[in-house]
Amino acid sequence: MTSANGSQRNKILALSGGVGGAKLALGLAHMLPTQQLTIVANTADDFSHLGLTICPDLDTVMYTLAGINNKQQGWGLADESWAVMSALTRIGAEDWFQLGDQDIATHLQRSQQLANSDSLSAVTEALCQRLGVKHKLLPMSDDPVRTQIKTAQGDLAFQHYFVRERCRPAVSGFYFSGIEQAKPQHEFMALLQSDELAAIIICPSNPFVSVEPILQLAGVREAMAASAAPVIAVSPIVAGLAIKGPAAKMMTELEIPATATAVAEYYGDLLDGFVLDQTDQHLQSEISALGLPVLSTATIMKTLQDRIDLASAVLSFAENIIKSSLGGRH
Repeated sequence: MTSANGSQRNKILALSGGVGGAKLALGLAHMLPTQQLTIVANTADDFSHLGLTICPDLDTVMYTLAGINNKQQGWGLADESWAVMSALTRIGAEDWFQLGDQDIATHLQRSQQLANSDSLSAVTEALCQRLGVKHKLLPMSDDPVRTQIKTAQGDLAFQHYFVRERCRPAVSGFYFSGIEQAKPQHEFMALLQSDELAAIIICPSNPFVSVEPILQLAGVREAMAASAAPVIAVSPIVAGLAIKGPAAKMMTELEIPATATAVAEYYGDLLDGFVLDQTDQHLQSEISALGLPVLSTATIMKTLQDRIDLASAVLSFAENIIKSSLGGRH
């Protein structure tokens, strides 16, 4: 596809949360050359713990792309050991957030570099290089943004809600502390505004606490709306359930139907296409009624081939949307 100024539109931008987003990101990485794919990860669930800066979504995507993640649980590292956590438990320290010994090395290195005034982008780039990640992975921002969950127990930091409290408290809302001051990562924003961008893919991540923080960064939603590249979301809800994480529970408590249709409605006119699982094919007509092209396909990614197949289907869907609109937008 050629843009109005003659440049090639061949770059793909993927917005990702943790496990579900990382699976599709890996599929896209298998489908696309390194220079064509950029993945932007949510950092609003980052937090400080035991004196370390922990970036759960960023690390999940990084470990997945490096091929060293724990493939059974989807997060953490393969062949992990837990000597430090055992020692922390023995001395009565906080042990509700499990950090494996190898994983702690990542957090030590990151925390040291951040203390030396390196940006999160620079730290991520250095870690990716050392771990053999070839495709570009960016944090959504170099500025701190922290997700806060509103509950009857008061406001909880996301990891306290998600891990320490195991999502038990009923959710009445959420907000992102620091979002007003945070700037989108500069390469991310430059790509959004580039004539080379061919498609923006919102991975199957929690719309509220994984994708929404990215969209709320200053200028991001507006740049996405202005881009000639189609914006395509892959539903994280299949048959009324979240494949991973608390999305369906949050939707129910926020009095939003836990359906793929509700996800499409939540993103609203930001989207140019929507992908739902074939299990939810019966919802295709009501999503189409929102004015969206819809692709029904297998979105549950159990194997590497599943990830690659979904990535291929989403990329083909994006190409078809571009062709049908003759390169137009909205």
